[in-house]
Amino acid sequence: MSNNLDNKHIVVTGGTGALGSAVVSLLLEQGARIWIPCYKEIDAELDKQERVHQTANVDLSKEESVKEFFSKPPSLWASVHIAGGFAMGGVADTSFANFERMWLMNTASCFLSCREAVIRMREATAGGRIVNVAARPAVEPVGGMLAYTTSKAAVASLTQCLAKEVAAEGIAVNAILPAIMDTPANRSAMPDADHASWPKTAEIAAVVDFLISPANATTSGTLVPVYGKLL
Repeated sequence: MSNNLDNKHIVVTGGTGALGSAVVSLLLEQGARIWIPCYKEIDAELDKQERVHQTANVDLSKEESVKEFFSKPPSLWASVHIAGGFAMGGVADTSFANFERMWLMNTASCFLSCREAVIRMREATAGGRIVNVAARPAVEPVGGMLAYTTSKAAVASLTQCLAKEVAAEGIAVNAILPAIMDTPANRSAMPDADHASWPKTAEIAAVVDFLISPANATTSGTLVPVYGKLL
């Protein structure tokens, strides 16, 4: 089934990272026009793509920066919020500054992006799609990453609350819950792990692709596990 993304404008935060690159690549194959906020400089290779629009020096934890970025697309069909951060640390080893940093990078950036995306989607009155990225520990907490897990649990709650708020407007809001993803950085950090069991970025991108597609007419308010190999 075609997802009918031809010329649809889609924001992808974190679009130059490992998962973001996989999502952007898949959506470009389907004819979408992609808008990427970059924390610092733009990606030179992506800049060669005719249907990719990058903006440098966007701080997703700053309200005015997010508002300005979301004003750029002429319209907005979907917004995928991948940008965020990770930090280990138990309660005694976590400073308030580090706790706040996780909240800003994960929760605040997601809230601001969701808010501006809804505002733009309402202008078109044609519905829309939002996908957030929480994490497996948000629903299956483990010790040793308190600030990160708490910030991602807030993303999960935000997703479900917003889905209820905008359901009558035809805007679907979902979140994915990745486990440890199979990326070069994670392989380097954990060389002895079972890499074959980790979810691949292309596989996760395919889930995102469905959730933002017009073909998704029934799924909203869900937290979708993308944990890796099933068998």
